[in-house]
Amino acid sequence: MAKLALDQAPAVSLPRRFLCCMPAWGVLAGLLLMIDRDGMLRSRWHPGTLALVHTFTLGVLGNAMFGSLLQFLPAAAGVPLAGGRLASWTHMALNLGTLSLVGGFYLGSILLLTLGGMVLPLAFLALVGITLPAVCRAVGKRLLRTGIGASLLFGLATALLGGALALCGSGRLSLDMPRWVDVHASFGVLGWIVLLLASVGRVVMPMFQGTTVPPLRWHAAWLGSLVVLLPVTAMSQLAGLGEAGLLVTLAFFGLSFAFTVVWLQRHTKQARRGPLWWGWRVGSFALLASVLALSWQSERPLLAAALALGMALPLLVVGMALEIVAFLGWIELHRRVGRGVQLPGVQRLMPARERGAALIVLAVAGAAVVLATLHPEARLVRTAGLLECVAWVGVAAVLIGTRQRVQRFLRDQWRSGR
Repeated sequence: MAKLALDQAPAVSLPRRFLCCMPAWGVLAGLLLMIDRDGMLRSRWHPGTLALVHTFTLGVLGNAMFGSLLQFLPAAAGVPLAGGRLASWTHMALNLGTLSLVGGFYLGSILLLTLGGMVLPLAFLALVGITLPAVCRAVGKRLLRTGIGASLLFGLATALLGGALALCGSGRLSLDMPRWVDVHASFGVLGWIVLLLASVGRVVMPMFQGTTVPPLRWHAAWLGSLVVLLPVTAMSQLAGLGEAGLLVTLAFFGLSFAFTVVWLQRHTKQARRGPLWWGWRVGSFALLASVLALSWQSERPLLAAALALGMALPLLVVGMALEIVAFLGWIELHRRVGRGVQLPGVQRLMPARERGAALIVLAVAGAAVVLATLHPEARLVRTAGLLECVAWVGVAAVLIGTRQRVQRFLRDQWRSGR
């Protein structure tokens, strides 16, 4: 804990409200699979497929990344945040906007699509307003701040493109949908999610997984190349010059990120190979498989999407989010309990066996989604949906258990002090 700036960390309730929304969206994704069965896994343009994809990307991953970033920047990166009220509004905008967008896709509602397409960019704009000025003003850790700043801008660009595409779906705007959707997805997955994971991973992998740090020059070259090549190849695709450039960019940076994680994890001592280490391990291999699937079947991206959104990214993002929730519980005790009292460690607040069990079930559910995508039969899809519901209820149980342990310790301290 000595390396973390606890005095700069925000109120525990701020990031926790985002992180605690993850399981609800995961359960909704499972219910969509159970209700719609095999229809949504046969075409990327099926309304149910679009609803399912955005349930994962915005509901699950969006809440996890917003909450994690709001905690990581001040506590681990030394970047103080401003605008507490705006951050609270951001949580409401993200979730209401996502609910509107998912409902608009699934129900075919033009009103809900329009509402979601307008509110969600505002949520990302608010996040950028809260974080980016502070990231730019901070001193030190230039590579970390550059990566986070770039990922925030890609996230905002993704939201703006998504808003424009939602207006297209409602008939209020006309664009070449396949090209713009590909750019929107590329910015979201590679520019927003993978770039942010790679940037914060430089800090959290040595801290929580006991790995080495990637070479500074290599990381800087990787970051600079991504920031330049992703927009250039996207513009090339939009200009009708072919999709090969964007596909190669996605493949190279996705593969290099996953290979780097696996390579760095080789140096972790056996004693530190806990649930987070294994979650990132399996998630990285799933991401490798996703990139290979996209390269071989670029005209049929559903398998690649199932591997990335259903398995790889949830394991990478949620594994880290669970660590943060446990740390938030420790911070709450640190702030509310008087000095001289020995606090329970993070591992006691959220035992490794609980985190490990949650991630295992999450991986099994993701594998079931991949299998159902390969063989979209109603029985397999329904089973995958049921496993998703079970997995995310398990994640919710871990979060609730951590909260109960914190409250129990506070009650015991209050009773002993009477």
